[in-house]
Amino acid sequence: MGSVHAYETKAGKKLYRIVYRRPDHKQTQERGFTRRRDAELRLAEVEVGKAKGDYVNPADAREDIASIATPWLRAREQVMKPSSYQALRGSWETHVQPRWGGRQVGSVKHSEVQDWVAALSRERAATTVLRAHGVLAAVLDVAERDRRVSRNVARGVALPRKVPKSKPYLTHEQVDALAAASTYPVLVLFLAYTGLRWGEATGLRVKHVDALRRRVSVEENAVLVGGVVHVGTPKTHEARSVPYPAFLSLSIAKLCEGKRRDDILFGDGIAYMRLPNSVRGWFAFAVKRVREADNEFPRVTPHDLRHTAASLAISAGANVKAVQRMLGHASASMTLDTYADLFDDDLDSVAAALDHARRAAVVAEVLPRT
Repeated sequence: MGSVHAYETKAGKKLYRIVYRRPDHKQTQERGFTRRRDAELRLAEVEVGKAKGDYVNPADAREDIASIATPWLRAREQVMKPSSYQALRGSWETHVQPRWGGRQVGSVKHSEVQDWVAALSRERAATTVLRAHGVLAAVLDVAERDRRVSRNVARGVALPRKVPKSKPYLTHEQVDALAAASTYPVLVLFLAYTGLRWGEATGLRVKHVDALRRRVSVEENAVLVGGVVHVGTPKTHEARSVPYPAFLSLSIAKLCEGKRRDDILFGDGIAYMRLPNSVRGWFAFAVKRVREADNEFPRVTPHDLRHTAASLAISAGANVKAVQRMLGHASASMTLDTYADLFDDDLDSVAAALDHARRAAVVAEVLPRT
């Protein structure tokens, strides 16, 4: 057990200190308590913390948040996709580090984090706020596991809710119009009828095409990050086989002509095609041309063609499991959450089927006595 001792400062002021042994059995002390009662309460807190296994050394709690975040960011870089890591690091440098980087980890209060989130929510979109809060909370998780703090004060704060944006779904006719107005019509059709992400499509090589089965093997992902194309595995880290419609067979075959097996399918076969500029790129120009002829044509991006592929597949009768495999979602529930508006709930047919099943199962009904 620890003990409480009184002492005097050079100015003659009476203060109190507590002396106790840390869990590693090394003796330490804390000074500066103005009242004996405060010193006793702190000593009791220390003893309870030691007994429960959540004791925090005051010296460890003085570590600044930036010092904890630096190795955490290095570790995340090794396991995250380059594009995801860039967003994470950007959030740290823009929103978290300026506010919290120099703070001692043990000095942060729950109310301060809540105020910061509220202020950020007034200026930034929910996605930005959630990412910034997630970075701070993850760093404080490390501090908690290292016993620098007894609990993570960033957890449990009120966060803004993301409002899902409506997805534009193109019809077959609209896809054809967009392809006709585009510099790369085959790529537009391919994205709209396979649902591949941009990086997955531009990462395809000739050897990934199975012309007999009309399938492509999605094994690589070419993503532009910081002006450099990074090539890695698909988003879920799993290869998948995706079919393409017969009407694309001849166009895909022509793309393969004159190229070696390891050459890139789309483009010149050597350099990866880059995502077109959202304002001045060839895709935006094609959308503009179509909208000039049809002002009801939605403003779409290359990624929106992935949503179109899901819509066209579901309207053609594909079930949720088939759509999940085509899109490369981690689970069918993710597909349902993303495209719930496209799947008919068909509740009336459920009631009709139950009624039919009951009538078929009941041989005779018991009639009431007259």
